Amino acid sequence: EPMSKRQRKKLLKQKQWEEQKDLRRQKRKEKRQKRKLERQSKSDSNNEGNDRKRMRKEVVPSTLRLIVDCSFDDLMVLKDVKKLHKQIQRCYAENRKAFHPVQFYLTSHGGQLKSNMNENDKGWVNWK
Repeated sequence: EPMSKRQRKKLLKQKQWEEQKDLRRQKRKEKRQKRKLERQSKSDSNNEGNDRKRMRKEVVPSTLRLIVDCSFDDLMVLKDVKKLHKQIQRCYAENRKAFHPVQFYLTSHGGQLKSNMNENDKGWVNWK
């Protein structure tokens, strides 16, 4: 079968991509090792230990409470429920990193949101 010029170019690019796969993998590995060594040398020079642990010691809990009412998820389409799930994940993660974390609650958690979270984020149960 005769092949079009575009198809030949596509095949050539695909072959080059496959041939350079190991090289890319090696570069990523070297980059990871370099970052690891930099972190180790930084932690060796820093006698206080891990930055995250140090940050957690300085945390002062806030008396504020953040309550997310999830009772309206039956009025949403699945796309919006997934976006809500992502927003809740982001809020939870940022709240954990905060120097003054608020008390974070989900209410009326069920329906589409709960099933979506069970499918895509099994760790949400440990948020309590």
